[in-house]
Amino acid sequence: MTPEELQSTLDDTHKEFFNLRLQQSLGQLEKPSRLVQVRKQVSRILTLQAEHTKQKSESA
Repeated sequence: MTPEELQSTLDDTHKEFFNLRLQQSLGQLEKPSRLVQVRKQVSRILTLQAEHTKQKSESA
């Protein structure tokens, strides 16, 4: 994935995570496991971004 695609996916995932947290605080969250899945997805995307940044700095 390109850095722009990763950033776009990260933005969408952060929005979803925020909405899930809001639902949880209101007691309306139907699938608590989805909160964990989304948090892990955010971590994966951040890891990919860090790898891309590191790879760029090493090649320059």
